Amino acid sequence: MAGRSLRIVLAEDSALLREGLIALLVGAGHEVVASAENAEELVAAVRADTPDVVITDVRMPPGHSDEGLRAASEIREDFPSLPILVLSQYVADAYLPGLMESAGDAGLGYLLKDRVGRVADFLARVG
Repeated sequence: MAGRSLRIVLAEDSALLREGLIALLVGAGHEVVASAENAEELVAAVRADTPDVVITDVRMPPGHSDEGLRAASEIREDFPSLPILVLSQYVADAYLPGLMESAGDAGLGYLLKDRVGRVADFLARVG
């Protein structure tokens, strides 16, 4: 997928970060077909219009625990070949190992938000 425009569904509960990521992705030539502020919206958006890649935060409303990872696992069950990039401020919790195992050839990335030192590196991981 490198070098081509991707259709992306983005899930991030922080409005400023979500809009900033959208601006970066669109500026890099990608299309953000949907953005979600919680896991339920994320799953619905992917089911409504399957993207080329999903980018999701780990912790989202309402519980701010692992809703994003659970949504990613649910998406992976329905769309096993869909690449998923997980963004987090925290080291992985319980759902990540199972999600990693289910990745197969579909691709799964996990980035700690605070460890992304260059925007170009983030965009390279997206596609």
